[in-house]
Amino acid sequence: MAACGGAAAEGEAAASADADPITAAEVTAAQQAWGEGIVTIGKTFTDEGDFRKAAQDHIAKHYAYGDDATVLFKPTLASVDQYRETADEALSYFVGTEGTEDGGFAIAPYTAVRWEPNGTVIDEDGDMAVAMGNYYFTGTDGNETKVEYSFAYEKDDAGDLKIVLHHSSLPFSPE
Repeated sequence: MAACGGAAAEGEAAASADADPITAAEVTAAQQAWGEGIVTIGKTFTDEGDFRKAAQDHIAKHYAYGDDATVLFKPTLASVDQYRETADEALSYFVGTEGTEDGGFAIAPYTAVRWEPNGTVIDEDGDMAVAMGNYYFTGTDGNETKVEYSFAYEKDDAGDLKIVLHHSSLPFSPE
């Protein structure tokens, strides 16, 4: 029996090693790419290009919508429709929809997104990573807006990190 248990444990260890766990460097790269995508959407809008397509591409690249995963998305500037459970709802937030609270967060536009992480936790199997901290959106006037974030990532079948949780909010103000 002990030999069988040992073989099973070795098999589990080999399977775990083949699982390609998430690394902190991958999380940092995913955050950088997400910020660059927000800047691209805004630049495409300013240049009168197809900013909706840029936003759709951004959502498909970074979020797990349609990947048999639940995406929990609570955008910064949402109070009436607080949660975005579908890619179409995320698109509305990023590019705006007439008659809703969505003014088009990503078409503000921003010239840069700077990340100031507080920490990243990767589960022991490396299947999920959670990161939180502050990110700063630089407007065309050079001023930064500080936003607090929490993101959770999982890998898709191609090995790319996808967001399964995105919560962001403006810092608390006692006034």
